[in-house]
Amino acid sequence: MVVPEDRGKVLAQVDELVGNGSARSIEYRIVRKDGVARLVRSTPVPQYGSDGALVGYDGLLQDVTDLRVLEDQLAQAQKLQSIGRLAGGVAHDFNNLLTAILGNAELALLDLSDDQPAQESVREIVKAAERAASLTRQLLSFARKQIIDPVPLDLSAVVAGSIEMLRRLLGEDVEIMAELDEGLDIVKADPGQVQQLLVNLTVNARDAMPDGGRLAIETANLTVGDEYRSVHPDVAPGRYATLAVTDTGTGMGEDVLAHLFEPFFTTKRQGEGTGLGLATCHGIVEQSGGRIWVHSEVGLGTTVTVLLPVAEGVARPVGETSISLPPPTGTETVLVVEDDASVRRLAVLGLRSNGFTVLEAANAAAALELATTSTAPIDLLVSDVVMPGMRGPELAARLRALRPATRLLLVSGHAETNEAFRDDDGRVIQLLPKPFTPDCLAHKVREILDTE
Repeated sequence: MVVPEDRGKVLAQVDELVGNGSARSIEYRIVRKDGVARLVRSTPVPQYGSDGALVGYDGLLQDVTDLRVLEDQLAQAQKLQSIGRLAGGVAHDFNNLLTAILGNAELALLDLSDDQPAQESVREIVKAAERAASLTRQLLSFARKQIIDPVPLDLSAVVAGSIEMLRRLLGEDVEIMAELDEGLDIVKADPGQVQQLLVNLTVNARDAMPDGGRLAIETANLTVGDEYRSVHPDVAPGRYATLAVTDTGTGMGEDVLAHLFEPFFTTKRQGEGTGLGLATCHGIVEQSGGRIWVHSEVGLGTTVTVLLPVAEGVARPVGETSISLPPPTGTETVLVVEDDASVRRLAVLGLRSNGFTVLEAANAAAALELATTSTAPIDLLVSDVVMPGMRGPELAARLRALRPATRLLLVSGHAETNEAFRDDDGRVIQLLPKPFTPDCLAHKVREILDTE
């Protein structure tokens, strides 16, 4: 049965056939006998008698429902990919600026005593820069270019360890119910990103329930086969751990759902949100090899479902902390290579103030010349990843060939993973994300120099 709203299309095609002897193909919706709605394409096929005269038309009816769904998914993926490239590029350049702002503010604070009025102003600069850095991290998450450290995780344990924090965050008028699978399969993901994912999803749910409501968080194992892929064809077959967040809020219509993962798209009033929450979630899940989608009905609420592929390994305990680092002082020689003059100056000043001997170069060619002509030892190379002429990883390989004992640290505001770069021996080259402060850089340098 043709749905009532589309019957006019069908009648118009018949009128065109009668009046012109031909008609264009059209698409319209039908409802099958089993109640399932489908989209079909109707193409008139002329039939001729033995004398060559036109005797009538047959209608070729083709079910194009799945084809149109796949086309829409492809168009959305291409749009998000294009926006992601733009966002990643902007975030990379912006992180250079933030490194200079944060670092110089930190150096200025060291020269200011507590009774100087300027100290409060500089601290406000630091706070504003840190908020901006948080935005760029979200942009990089959306663009799937944030530096991550994936480890084996139990999603149920992560959620269980976050419940009390979420209760304080969401407020007393949101009732949180958790149904967590204690036998959940292990996934491999960055713990910080999973926490950010959980917070973003639950805060969005809270905002959809302005008068309070119920929030359900569920985890479960899922094996994706042909039946599941008939509904979600973009999900590869295999085993997944799922995280579902369901609210009893206002819900969303198709017009909102179509733009949900686009950065800066928001239904909130100006000043109430950045529009990066779900875009960030999309990037985090995609970067972890998973899938995310949203089911929502106006007035009934929303469910966001996340699938992460199962991985091998023993889950890291929730809340595990790293060992405190020693004071970041030293006398070793560090070669800093950075094409951005502000960032290079900051790194050099910060390391020298902590006792290190610092050589500096604006590009890879100058760095290699220093390594060739200098008789002093170079204990560590600190190099930006993206530079004109030669990238940091290539410089690291060529410098190692000249000075095999030199240790390596790459700095970037735009990298896929902290395991993206390896030396000639297959060892992972450490990465420090931008923006960083002089103290943060010195700690990382000290850490690498002290590692066997």
